[in-house]
Amino acid sequence: MARTPGRWTGGTLTARDILKPHKVADAVFHPAWIPPSLDPAVDRLKRIRVVAGAVASIGVYTVLAGGFDVTELLENALTASAVLLILTPFTVGVMLLVWRRTGSLRQLRTPLLDSLALLLLFIGSVVALVLLVQTVNATHNPLVVIGAGMTMMWMLGFVARGAFRVTGNFFGTGAVHRCLPALLATVTSWLVAVPDLVTGDLHGLGLTLGVVFILGAPVTVTGIALLETGRLRRRYGIRLGAHPAGHPPAPGPVPPMPPGPPSGHPHLPPQGNPFGAPQGNPYGPPPGSPYVPPQPHPGSGFVPGQGGGNPYAPGAGGNPYVPHTPQPPYGP
Repeated sequence: MARTPGRWTGGTLTARDILKPHKVADAVFHPAWIPPSLDPAVDRLKRIRVVAGAVASIGVYTVLAGGFDVTELLENALTASAVLLILTPFTVGVMLLVWRRTGSLRQLRTPLLDSLALLLLFIGSVVALVLLVQTVNATHNPLVVIGAGMTMMWMLGFVARGAFRVTGNFFGTGAVHRCLPALLATVTSWLVAVPDLVTGDLHGLGLTLGVVFILGAPVTVTGIALLETGRLRRRYGIRLGAHPAGHPPAPGPVPPMPPGPPSGHPHLPPQGNPFGAPQGNPYGPPPGSPYVPPQPHPGSGFVPGQGGGNPYAPGAGGNPYVPHTPQPPYGP
């Protein structure tokens, strides 16, 4: 795949957008080379799951656990980034061993490198944010605090929006295989939840509420992943164990409907009277100017039915009211 200008950002990011961290995050963490989703319904479920998970996590840290600690939250983000850095390449490597039995892996090199670059960009952003927070907390220079503090606020919005994006597309791995984001989300959610259960780290919650909270995320992610892969298999013939090159082509966009008539049903041709005359009045005079009098028939007077001559003019076939001079029946 050739790398063209704007291939990552789609060419929509302008210099004015640099001050808007959410727009920069959308362009960086949901690049243009990620294929659009085949199932908008599953896409909406993913967004609901991401938002619900974020609200639940913040609620545990702020209400149930006794306070919101930014440092602890960033440390957890670093731990999650380290897990992603190890787990994502490992899971993808296992699937590559499965796919190589039915196809070549050379054509997957470009999307694999793009996904790896997206993963490293996100992890680098998290590390940069942690370093900025530590710098602000450690320094006493007002200028450094102001400069680093403003940059930290921008980075906070950038990383938060980026986390929302990469959780939905899972680092663009859908460009490698349509089912790969669902698999990676499931494996990652279980790997993060199981250590908490084993170590008994219930985030300050009781046993019952802690188990429900910890298992709620992987169970929900697994359910959505099964729904997604099932719909991809039934509707589009895409299977997780099949090489991406063997998938049927994705359906293209639906062409727009042609403009309909001004009134009536937009998908029906214009209707008329099937029993009417093709045009005009069938009982009217023939086409032409209705005010032009008929011309006399050459060489004759008025002939009924032919429209010639004046029936009251003298001459042949003349005025019937002019006295008629009788002629002798037998001329000389």
